Amino acid sequence: MADQNNSMTPGDPGAKVDKIDLDELVASSDTGGRTPVGGVGKFLAIVAVSWSLYQLWIASPLPYMVADFIPIPSNSHTRPTHLAFAIFLAFMAYPAMKSSPKDRVPISDWILALVGTACVSYSAVFSDQLADRPGLPTTADLTVSVLGLICLLEATRRALGPPLMIVALIFGSYIFFGEYAPDIISWQGASLNKGMSHLWITQEGVFGIALGVSTAFVFLFVLFGALLDKAGAGNYFIKVAFAALGHLRGGPAKAAVLASAMTGLISGSSIANVVTTGTFTIPLMKRVGFSAEKAGAVEVASSVNGQIMPPVMGAAAFLMVEYVGISYQEVVKHAFLPAVISYIALFYLVDLEAAKNNMKGLPKSGPLRSLMQKVNGFLIGIVVIAALSAITYFGVGWTKEIVSHPVVYEAA
Repeated sequence: MADQNNSMTPGDPGAKVDKIDLDELVASSDTGGRTPVGGVGKFLAIVAVSWSLYQLWIASPLPYMVADFIPIPSNSHTRPTHLAFAIFLAFMAYPAMKSSPKDRVPISDWILALVGTACVSYSAVFSDQLADRPGLPTTADLTVSVLGLICLLEATRRALGPPLMIVALIFGSYIFFGEYAPDIISWQGASLNKGMSHLWITQEGVFGIALGVSTAFVFLFVLFGALLDKAGAGNYFIKVAFAALGHLRGGPAKAAVLASAMTGLISGSSIANVVTTGTFTIPLMKRVGFSAEKAGAVEVASSVNGQIMPPVMGAAAFLMVEYVGISYQEVVKHAFLPAVISYIALFYLVDLEAAKNNMKGLPKSGPLRSLMQKVNGFLIGIVVIAALSAITYFGVGWTKEIVSHPVVYEAA
């Protein structure tokens, strides 16, 4: 398949430029785009690994096994710790402006990262004192709350862009200036004490259900998907899609739909999905007759739909579990059918476009096979997958007997 992709050969200068641009796009959306060298780079890597290990620790039964020696962490500690790691890495990894240095971390970002981390950690360190004075914040409480909220908004702007920060500011201003809102939604407005108590000091605002979902579920699923992608799962999905559909009419576009659907199983990022699959599919779609606009539209639509493909689905599924009170299995079951239908619709539209323009597929790289050989190969594949599934199930299934016992300690 690589031999057929003449649009992206290593010797093509345009391909090198495109590859650099794509790498920068992925880095800016997933890891911030900043690549500090030397000790700072190693330090950030250690912080990221420490965050992952901490999340695995609180999600495992180990805290219950050592509860006699180490107190079991509660929501008042795990949620601020989770956000502290996130806000520190946000300031360290995401530059403030496009013109900001990307090979080093300025002093101003160090200061913002430390201030933001300290403000977030405040509610965990002084959780007992804050619980003793609900609704009666001190001057220190208010100062930390205001600084922490400002740092959180700035971290949001850097990581996700100005739109989300502006939306947060609009709704935040409604808390304090509700009397200036339209009559149908106007209200008296909250004081600084009441507003900051709700937003920062208690577990009803920043440290509420959404952060709890991110702490308990979303991080683990995103970590699992990232590990699979780095292990080569994304490239494997692309190859499977092209092997199955590349030879059909408009094959690259159909392969793009299937590859994006499979990548959506492990990816929580639409941008990463577009770049991962689009690097290969868009040039090949153009090669068989799709215009640049239609090729890009097919890839973007397929990758965006990956957000509703279980099991990751960003954070939406887990927020539904917490707010609506239904099980995660129910969310996955009801999300799977719409996701499949959306991809069937995309597949059908692509086929119509290919038929209308009399497009051909990519030539097969291997020798022609008879129908019986195809059936035999399909059956052998099913047998191999079943055997691997059985080995995995019976090989590691015994661990369920071990990890299920600590639930007794939690219930007790």
